[in-house]
Amino acid sequence: TYHRVNERRCIYEKALNARQVGCSCMRRFYLADREGVGCRSEAALARCTAFLERTRDSARFALQLPRIGGPLPHNKEIRVQAGGLLGLQALLEPEREGATTVADAFDLLNRAEARFGDLDRIPYQEVVKQVARFRGRERRSRR
Repeated sequence: TYHRVNERRCIYEKALNARQVGCSCMRRFYLADREGVGCRSEAALARCTAFLERTRDSARFALQLPRIGGPLPHNKEIRVQAGGLLGLQALLEPEREGATTVADAFDLLNRAEARFGDLDRIPYQEVVKQVARFRGRERRSRR
């Protein structure tokens, strides 16, 4: 049912649901007690997927993984998603170096393409520094 309701699942769904990242192309929906995020644009989804794959591959050392052969554990996936976009944001806007959220992933990737010309030209070694530094929310204690 989830896949029928959400034909274009946002590749940054975990970071969006953690409220670390926002996006002007996202479409939120609720299915029973689950919150999902879809993408309104096929082209934006393809570009986000390409950026995330390059970031994942570049972040293997920071994540202490010799290779990535499938889905990452939840915490590492959020580190790559949110940390990668925060790293790109810090690269484009040095004054926002210590920021903890990204307002609009779609706009951020548009500006990165305009500046670097192509996703392959982004200096991923700089982006990965934020992936390595990224710490998600602190775990709440059970009472």
